[in-house]
Amino acid sequence: MKKEFFSTLENILYEQDFQTKVYKFNDFYENFKQNNLIFNHEFKAILKDNSRKDLILVHPTRIRRPKFTNSTQALAKTLHSIAHIEFSAINLALDASYRFTNLPLKFYTDWLEVADEEIKHFMLLQKALEDLGYKYGDFAAHDNLELALKATKDSLSLRMGVVHRGLEAKGLDANPFVQKKLQSNNHPIKSYLKEVLDIILNDEIKHVSKGDFWWNFSKKDDEQFIDLCKKFKQFSLVGKSINEEARLKAGFSQEEIKALQKIDFY
Repeated sequence: MKKEFFSTLENILYEQDFQTKVYKFNDFYENFKQNNLIFNHEFKAILKDNSRKDLILVHPTRIRRPKFTNSTQALAKTLHSIAHIEFSAINLALDASYRFTNLPLKFYTDWLEVADEEIKHFMLLQKALEDLGYKYGDFAAHDNLELALKATKDSLSLRMGVVHRGLEAKGLDANPFVQKKLQSNNHPIKSYLKEVLDIILNDEIKHVSKGDFWWNFSKKDDEQFIDLCKKFKQFSLVGKSINEEARLKAGFSQEEIKALQKIDFY
């Protein structure tokens, strides 16, 4: 008997044990690719706290980010921040697939693919943390992405615009600076970290491109991304220095980028 898509995904989304979550997702994703699931588009999604119980969450402004990564602890703390973003991105992709019904099959294909890649990103970073003698949960993290999920739960266009075309694109902006920061030390792990961040950058361009596609699919004709950035200023949807090359690959226009560069969101 085939499992139902949304109810099965709910169980995966709110699973707290990471290894169990990955196991359940892999089985679910394999069934999805083999068309072994049925869709009940009358399904009503729920929303509940999904933060890790072993993680201390604080406001983004209270996170102390090391300026340099010369010590093992500073390097681990920087990696932990990235790992937290990737872990949160797993739930964001799963939630998009779970929360929004009556959409083309391509929508669910896209966001389950994103979830699969975010899991791989997190596991690569988790390995790096363990190699340094740390684990996910050893440092405080912010709840910005969880708050963005909750703020956009009732609108596909807001979810795609704020989260996947906004916050994920901000990650594209940050990647070159994080790369430079992580390469400024002499730790043996730094070549591995460069490989990991290159993988993340290339995959995130695809993720933002998917966000771009579905935002254009769902938004009003006259809706502008820059207006969305102003409306949701609390999430700071644009990096302080824009990664033009990556954003252009992901679907942003040159005109949009120029407009974003002229506005102070901070």
